[in-house]
Order: sequence, then structure tokens, then C-alpha cells
Amino acid sequence: MTTLISRDELASAIAADAVTVLDTLGGEYYAQQHLPGAVALIRADVDAQAPALLPDRDAAIVTYCSNPACPNSGQVADRLTALGYTNVRKYREGIQDWVEAGLPVETA
Repeated sequence: MTTLISRDELASAIAADAVTVLDTLGGEYYAQQHLPGAVALIRADVDAQAPALLPDRDAAIVTYCSNPACPNSGQVADRLTALGYTNVRKYREGIQDWVEAGLPVETA
């Protein structure tokens, strides 16, 4: 099971530019809003895109999707771990929690 990260921990990591954030919703959801600096990566594209997007397999990576009911972030995190990424965490509460907390988002 992927280690979880709290909203406050994630906000601090983003502010420090110490993490790669992956939006696992992709498509229109990503275009409408995503966490600051997030890169879109859906489960179907992990194997093909991860080596180029995430060349450092030991770098801090956080996945997220819409809310705790959404399975996407866990699926992407699990696949990255299977591919040898060693520092993958999941923001389980997702963008819904982020927005409700009044934190900034970006649009594509």
C-alpha cells in the first residue's frame, strides 16, 4: 500500500519545489484545474511516459485524483512502485479537499 501524504505536507513540498505531483485524472479534469505544477499522468500511460517524465526513480512523487473514492491515484502509485520508483506517496483526499481548503489551483 502506498504511503499517504497530508494536505499540509504536500503544500509545503510544493512550495519548496521538493516533489513531482501527478494528476491522475488527466484530460478535461486536468485542463479545468490541477494542483500547482502538477503533471498529468493516467494509469494507461504510466509505462510509456514515466521514464521520460520521471527519470529519477528516487525522487519524491505524489499522486492524486478527485477524492478518496477515486482509485486512479492508487493505481498510478502502485504501477510506479512496480516500475522501481522508491519514493511515491498518495494524496488520498485529492483535489476536492485541496480546493475546499482554499488552496490555489492551475488550469491548462
